[in-house]
Amino acid sequence: MKTILQFAAVAAVSLGLAAPVLAGDVSPEQVAGATTVDTAQARALFDKEVAFVDVRKDSDWDAGRVPGAIHLDLKGKFTEEGLSAEVKKDEPLVLYCNGSSCLRSSEASVMAVAWGFSKVHYYRDGFPAWKAGGNPVE
Repeated sequence: MKTILQFAAVAAVSLGLAAPVLAGDVSPEQVAGATTVDTAQARALFDKEVAFVDVRKDSDWDAGRVPGAIHLDLKGKFTEEGLSAEVKKDEPLVLYCNGSSCLRSSEASVMAVAWGFSKVHYYRDGFPAWKAGGNPVE
């Protein structure tokens, strides 16, 4: 029953996040249960060796990423089991995609919180801001 309720909650929120895409809006600034971080805060977390999870599609990942990031494409490999295999639920993690016009990191943040991850950092500005800030890329 708990799994059904979690799925229903994730589905409801995901559907709510899909509406702005249809309207041409941008990703939400905040995700309930997650901490929104800017580029400077993301870099501080990177320097502390916090896990970065890239939820972009394969072609974006192949074009460049945060060094050492974990690739879990939201549309395929981003599952509770997949994320749990990489990060413990009580460990911090940073979720990112392609900036404020990309909803993948906000959707992933909603899902991670629903799955019980307690230290989710939502990097809304994502890889474009990371790169523009002169941070390392691979």
